[in-house]
Amino acid sequence: MIRVLGKGVTALAIKEHYDDVVLYDENDFNTYDTNSHDITIVSPGIPPYNRMVQDANNIQSDYDLVAPSMPYSIWISGTNGKTTTTQMIQHLLASRGSVYGGNIGVPVTALDKNAKIWILETSSFTLHYTQTAKPNLYILLPISDDHISWHGSFEEYENAKLKAMDNMQEGEVAIIPSKYKDYPTSAFKITYENSEDLLTYFEMDRSKLIFKEPFLMDALLAMAVDKILFDETDYDKMNQFKIDAHKVEEFYDNKKRVWVDDSKATNLDATLAALKSYENKKIYLLIGGDDKGANLTPLFEFFNTLDIHLFAIGKNCETILELSKRYNIKVTRCDFLSKAVTLMDQIHDEKSVAILSPAAASLDQFTSYKQRGEEFKKLVYSLS
Repeated sequence: MIRVLGKGVTALAIKEHYDDVVLYDENDFNTYDTNSHDITIVSPGIPPYNRMVQDANNIQSDYDLVAPSMPYSIWISGTNGKTTTTQMIQHLLASRGSVYGGNIGVPVTALDKNAKIWILETSSFTLHYTQTAKPNLYILLPISDDHISWHGSFEEYENAKLKAMDNMQEGEVAIIPSKYKDYPTSAFKITYENSEDLLTYFEMDRSKLIFKEPFLMDALLAMAVDKILFDETDYDKMNQFKIDAHKVEEFYDNKKRVWVDDSKATNLDATLAALKSYENKKIYLLIGGDDKGANLTPLFEFFNTLDIHLFAIGKNCETILELSKRYNIKVTRCDFLSKAVTLMDQIHDEKSVAILSPAAASLDQFTSYKQRGEEFKKLVYSLS
């Protein structure tokens, strides 16, 4: 029997594709055998301090379940950019018979096992529970504070991301930030600090790519995969890729002022990356939400290098106000998105940029980052 903790998308996919599967959630705890040694798959969203997890034996992830039949696999992880990088790799390799899924799209248990390549966006939650599965090629984007409340500490979050390399073998490749160059693994390590390092190592021409940061790094990592596997550097094909909505998405109002919907920036590193594209402009930043316990200090240290005015909304308003005072950053308390847009409209002009890049999750006031971004654009387009 396979026990699955959770009844969401991951759990339902396992039940559909495997026999003798029983799903559990908190409502079933009275029927849950804490002495069982059956395989117990934990859905990624369930934290390690959950009482069912703590009372379980033989814990695995859905990656472990499919490991014996997993084809050549590329795993992508990191704090920001993993969805875009995963999609970019699929864009380049689709003609080679690849499919993609994992943390986005299709759960691994529902992916085509006859596909030549699996491209898997891989979360720290999944990696925490993974015991035996491994990638053949691992792409690790930079790691910064995120999901601290789930993991318990930044160190545990970091360890989960690095854990993917533990079972990798000689002849396999890991592209990782230089910070982790000494992490023990049998894989061949390629390390980088920034996009320039990737350009140099893989002998790519930046002038042939249309992307700017933060998407330049994602594109270079995707092209690195293509070069490692097939010795190809297809700039034209890469440039055909379209970035998803709500990711540093520029648009203009009826006064020809630039606004930026970066609602997908749910942590400080994503906001840092977005703001670097506008550091020579006057910035009006709409920030705030559920920061999940992250340390925002590095963000405010960066604010000190900018001409910036903050408009604070959401659950962590008080934290933003306190840090703004400490770092002498101009801030206006708005609490809600609509008020922030109204106030930004009064001072924004054609030479400045107004950006929603919250450095926080959206669920304190919205159903998703997508709803937050759509509401932001709707409010801007309605300005007279």
